[in-house]
This record gives sequence, structure tokens and C-alpha cells, in this order.
Amino acid sequence: MFQSVELPVWALTLIVGFAAVTFASHFLFPSVRWFFRKRAERAVARLNQRLKRPIEPFKLMRRQDQVIRLVYDPQVMEAVRAHARDEGIPPNVAFEKARSYAREIVPGFSTATYFGFAIRLARRLGEGFYDVVVQAEDQNGLDEVAPEDAIVFVINHRSNMDYVLVTWLAAQHTALSYAVGEWARIWPLKGFIRAMGAYFIRRRYANALYRAVLARYVQMSVQQGSTQAIFPEGGLSLDGRVGQGRVGLLTYILRGWDARGPRDVIFVPVALNYDRVLEDRLLLAAKASGSRRFRGRPGVALAFVARVLWQKLRGRFQGFGQAAVSYGAPVSLRSYMQANPEADADALGDLLMKRIQAAMPVLAVPFAAAALLRSGGRGAWSQLHAASEDLLGPDKADTWPAAAQGELLRKGLDHLALRGMIAKENNIFTVTSGEEAAIAYYAASILQNAAEVDASPEKPADTPT
Repeated sequence: MFQSVELPVWALTLIVGFAAVTFASHFLFPSVRWFFRKRAERAVARLNQRLKRPIEPFKLMRRQDQVIRLVYDPQVMEAVRAHARDEGIPPNVAFEKARSYAREIVPGFSTATYFGFAIRLARRLGEGFYDVVVQAEDQNGLDEVAPEDAIVFVINHRSNMDYVLVTWLAAQHTALSYAVGEWARIWPLKGFIRAMGAYFIRRRYANALYRAVLARYVQMSVQQGSTQAIFPEGGLSLDGRVGQGRVGLLTYILRGWDARGPRDVIFVPVALNYDRVLEDRLLLAAKASGSRRFRGRPGVALAFVARVLWQKLRGRFQGFGQAAVSYGAPVSLRSYMQANPEADADALGDLLMKRIQAAMPVLAVPFAAAALLRSGGRGAWSQLHAASEDLLGPDKADTWPAAAQGELLRKGLDHLALRGMIAKENNIFTVTSGEEAAIAYYAASILQNAAEVDASPEKPADTPT
């Protein structure tokens, strides 16, 4: 028993290696995981004390646990059986397909990534490029939402900076869960976005089984009180207008909501506007081509970033103007359905998009661009000032007196001249040749509301919220 045994070096190496792995997996790793889990729990507890809406336990579940919970949901299992029957495949094959969809959709939220890195980065980017303005008159209404109710921010999509601004501005309330498209599934962006709590959705090539898995994940998130942020337009606006919303996610939320349950769903319209959209040239080119395929050139993008950094280092960067966030009047799903029992997701989507449009912030560049279009692309200061007088509806005109509108117009004209989009000669402002589409793009957010005011002189009855 105590005799010496000779072993070759390779066998001894294997034995020691297996022993080390066994020790680590059974003793060391559990202790390390317990240590870091306890530290993470204490960090989340401290974080929840300063958040107005604490992070929900559903969001803090391990990703693998969420995948298992989702794929074994009764409605998903029924969809698996239906898919197997319709496709003529074994149920276990259909189940594995559903599992792959669940792994693709479910995020892996990290509090350290979201609150320790992403929000700081968002703040630096937002303040580095823009003078950020929050028109928070209706933001105070968020504080009155019951803790058990779910909040869904419904946002228009102007720029990829939208994610940055909303993430930063919502940081004092809670952690947002975004719905992002296929564009974000590229390395290394995929892992970072997933760690921020975003879930991926396919806008094309989605079968019934995929839609069932996605629907149940969205419904489970809302039922657990997770705060959502959705962009119903499904893509960046190519013409500067608030477009018609797609109602896929809204349909899922309505189907999964229990009118007799204790939890309400509060939809918060959020309107974003910019004095300069970083991707404006790409969007205009996509509109001109009639395709949503953005033909970006990496060299041009890198040159743009290098130019901005060089200007910042030399202290000559003048910024891109203002970026504004405005909150529209919230919509309570319970109150809305009680007042409109026959309403569907299309009707709710139309209401939310109209409220986003009505809440659109008035900024200098869009205001000046709208005045130029009203004047036929050319005019003296007095003509442009006169053309801008009726651009704002009664509600916004009250907050913008004549003197403030004049200053706003002048500021917008200066910004357009700095970019070379207009020229000034003998006190006459003229749109530069070739910039007509860009002027129309920036003017759209103002003219869209002006057209609504002209078409509807009487204010419609408000929908109960």
C-alpha cells in the first residue's frame, strides 16, 4: 500500500491536472462565485436605493435561467408542437429551434456594464457632441407611476444617438430594456448591447415559432414590471418626419396584459430632435436611392471622427447644436382600454405616434429650415421672420414669444450657414444648390406639426389616460 509506484511524466501531469480541475470546480469556483455574487447583490441593493424604480428581479436573473423559463413556458411549448406539426419535423427538433431563438433573444443584463460604463459613456458622448436639453414638464408624471406598474417608453427614431440620450436621461429612474434590430448582432457590439439588457429582434425572416418566443419574452418582461423602450418606426426616419409606427411589440403587450390583474402598463411618448443628425447624409442618400440599405464608407466615418477629435484638441469644436428630449402625455393602458374597449394595437399605436409628434421639441435648425421652405428657399430676414410666425401651434407658441422665435431663427440660420447649407449675400439668405433635400429633412419635424394645425383648427377631445 505504501510502496512507490513509477509513473511516466505525462501520466502524472494528467493526474495532477484532473485533480486541479476537480478541486477548482468543486471547491474554488463555487467560493469565488459566491464571493462575487454577494458583492454584486450588495452593489445592486445600494443602486436600488438611489433609483426611482428599483431594478426588477426578473432582469437580474441569470441568462440561462431566463432561457429555460422562456422555452418551457406553456405557450411556447404549444407553439413548438404546432411548428413540429406544420413542418412535419420531430418535436425535439422544433424544441431545439425554439431554444436557439430564446438564446438569441434573451439578454444578459450586467449592472456593472450598464451603470458603471454605459451611462458614463452615454453622458460623455451626449455632452461632448450636443447641448442636451430636457423639456421635463411631463417627466414629473413618471414619479407618480405606481411601483408595481410597468413603464414602456415609446420613442421616435432620428439617429443612433437616440440610444445614447435615452439611456443617459433614464438612468435616474431605472435600467431600460431596449428592442434592437439585426444591425446590433455584429461583433463586438453584440455582447456589449446584450449586457446592457437589450434584446434582439428579427424584423425579417421570422416564422410563427420565432414570433411566439419573442411575444412571450416581451409579455413576461412587462408582467414582471421591467421598464421597456421601443422605437415603433422600426428604423431611422429618412425624411425627418415622425413616421407610422409598427405595432408588433404593442400587439404582444396587449395580448399578454391582464385587465383584471394589479399591474397597469404606462406608455410614455418620448420625442427626440436634433440640430444636426450625425447620419443625415447617409439617410438622405438612402431616401434618394429608394432603399433602406445604408451605404456607409468606413473611411469617411473615420475621417469625420478624426476631424472632430482634432477640433476638440485644438479647442475649436463648436458642437452640433442642441439635442432635445421631450416627454408627451402618458397613456395608461387600463384607462385607455376602459374608454376604448374595441381598440386594437393599431389604434393605440396611432395615438402614441401622434403624441410623440405633438411633443416634438422646437430647435433652431429645424425652425430656420422650415422658415426657408415657407419662403421658397430664399428671402430676407424680414421675410423669413414673417414666414416663421405661424409655424408653431397655439400650445407651443405660448412658450415661444415673438422675441424668442426671432432669436431661435437667427441661431438656426447661423448654424446652417456654418455648415454651408445656406448662403447670405446682401442680407438675402439662399439655400445652397444641392442642399434642398437636407433643408427639407430638417424642416420636416416643424412642418409636420404645422400641417396638422392647419388641417385641424379645432383641438380634438383628449383621450383619457
